[in-house]
Amino acid sequence: MGNRLSVIATRTGDDGTTGLGDGRRLAKDEPRIAAMGDVDELNTVIGLLRTESLPDSVQADLKAIQHDLFDLGAELCIPGHTALADARIAFLDERLTHYNASLPPLREFILPGGSRQAALAHLARTVARRAERSVVSLGRHDTVNRSVQQYLNRLSDLMFVLARALNQAQDVPDVFWTSPHSRVKPAA
Repeated sequence: MGNRLSVIATRTGDDGTTGLGDGRRLAKDEPRIAAMGDVDELNTVIGLLRTESLPDSVQADLKAIQHDLFDLGAELCIPGHTALADARIAFLDERLTHYNASLPPLREFILPGGSRQAALAHLARTVARRAERSVVSLGRHDTVNRSVQQYLNRLSDLMFVLARALNQAQDVPDVFWTSPHSRVKPAA
């Protein structure tokens, strides 16, 4: 990497613009910049989840996902650039199958929560959904590789399933949504 980032406070963004990897500058509220920011936030939330005591396999999966998100961010930062291989979407599909295998089927909606780890995975899920919406919005104005949107969609699904798996691993029940119209009644 050398001295690629030797100066952090460049002041070039003081005018409300930011630079893309191809040298162009865009307003900080442009759809591309919003999508990049949402992906960065998602990576940060996953980093926060990784500060928890997690099984080694979950840590390894989340670390790989963080690297994927950095590649995905590079695609957004350099229009026309491809960095995220389709094999990474297959990786998420495989991990979904893995974590789903030991979970009981859902009969009701669940609320974010249970354990702290699961709540953080749910937070990552919601940020992934926002990042996906930002990418969809960007796609209305500019070209975005299809794999970027697919990856974010699949990742949000994985974070939901991972939240349930983390609760199960800690013997903490999922928090079921209840209402007068729900089939699941609150515990007495």
